[in-house]
Amino acid sequence: MKYRGNAAFTHSQADKIGVLITNLGTPQAPTKAALKPYLREFLSDPRVVEVPRLLWQLILNGVILNIRPKRSAHAYSTVWTDRGSPLLYHTQDQRDALKAELQKAYGDDIVVEMAMRYGEPSISKTIDNMLQQGVRKLLVLPLYPQYSASTTGSTFDAIAADFTRRRWLPDFRFINHYHDDDRYIDALVDSIQAHRNKNGKADKLIFTYHGIPLRYLKNGDPYHCECYKTTRLVAEKLGLNKDEYMTTFQSRFGREEWLQPYTDMTLKALPSEGVKSVQMVCPGFSSDCLETIEEIGEENRDYFMQAGGESYQYIPCLNSTDGHIQALTNIIKDNLHGWKVASKDDILIREQQAKSMNAEK
Repeated sequence: MKYRGNAAFTHSQADKIGVLITNLGTPQAPTKAALKPYLREFLSDPRVVEVPRLLWQLILNGVILNIRPKRSAHAYSTVWTDRGSPLLYHTQDQRDALKAELQKAYGDDIVVEMAMRYGEPSISKTIDNMLQQGVRKLLVLPLYPQYSASTTGSTFDAIAADFTRRRWLPDFRFINHYHDDDRYIDALVDSIQAHRNKNGKADKLIFTYHGIPLRYLKNGDPYHCECYKTTRLVAEKLGLNKDEYMTTFQSRFGREEWLQPYTDMTLKALPSEGVKSVQMVCPGFSSDCLETIEEIGEENRDYFMQAGGESYQYIPCLNSTDGHIQALTNIIKDNLHGWKVASKDDILIREQQAKSMNAEK
């Protein structure tokens, strides 16, 4: 095995602290051709689909990749903008805002970048770019507030796999969840309250999270519990009674049982139970994307209204709002505690030692 180094490295290069935020990923374009490689990478991840590999590859390549790209391309085309994929540009905006905040405290000693677990910009290429800039201490924040092996765990796998191929590893820290961090909870509360101040209250506030197979919960994945804790903490700060809110799970795939109650089935049933108005919030998504804009904002709206609902409102994700950026900035600062970059004297000594060694040769 050939371990990758940095051909441009010089001993006089200043050491830097790196902060890498990551999200799930997005295709390069809302087309069938762009969706196929993206879905292949995503659905080939054993963290995402825990099925025997040979069987799953037969299903994936023989059936799913011949059907789903066209369907997904149509869905993506409904949310695509002049800036491209919402998930991509919201994450870019978060990176830029975090960089501005962190540079107030760390100046040029910090490098802030973003990457996608699937698609571009890739984690490996982004880490390579950060190391070339002199990053010797790396903090990674996957933008999944609630931990799941299929999201946060998969991100760690990608970083670990990248590190196995590198000659010089940075000091490394990894934030694996922040579902109950007071600052994140407050940002959610402020966002919901601002929406309700402007639009009034609904009969029910529904916290909808991306689903995972029930089997994962039974095997020890904490995601389900962390989702419910986020809901409870937000509801408590909003002063809600138990009949004013609920937690549901969206985006199930395949035939096996997933976490319940299902968002779509719940919305189809609520009007017959006397719930005529709902407000939807997605606390598991740090950025608006296909699953929030199209699935929750449009598809599930139709289910509710066709079942007899009268008012359906979607509360946008936190995206790059001030409250969210401040929460993430403070979470990052907490996890950077104690890290310092090499002083100018340290760098000078290192450079002199390198020159001395070269002279001896």
